[in-house]
Amino acid sequence: MSRPSLVSLVDDDESVLESLPDLLKEFGFAVNAFSSAEEFLASGSVSATKCLILDIALPGMTGPDLQRELTLRRQEIPIVFITADEDETIRPRMLERGAVDCLFKPVSEATLLKALDRALCVN
Repeated sequence: MSRPSLVSLVDDDESVLESLPDLLKEFGFAVNAFSSAEEFLASGSVSATKCLILDIALPGMTGPDLQRELTLRRQEIPIVFITADEDETIRPRMLERGAVDCLFKPVSEATLLKALDRALCVN
């Protein structure tokens, strides 16, 4: 039996950190959740992560900063950005920078699952 793909979640919103991992587990993924980009980088999860769900506006190192750092480290992890910012110019910028998708909170289950399917096909 194959092991479930590891999806790592980085978000500083406590409600997201509490609810989204449960939903991802229902979808059949293994999940690690982190409240900061720095915490994710310091974990042993980076190399095992098959998809990263990443908030854009994080304190300290932002989501785009983490994306750049992963590129510098040659860690090619498909990223699905999520944001509460309703600025419609964000999505095209994140896609241009290589994100698989950029979703606006609150994210529907169906939309998230489609984005994860695309991300894992890349990987």
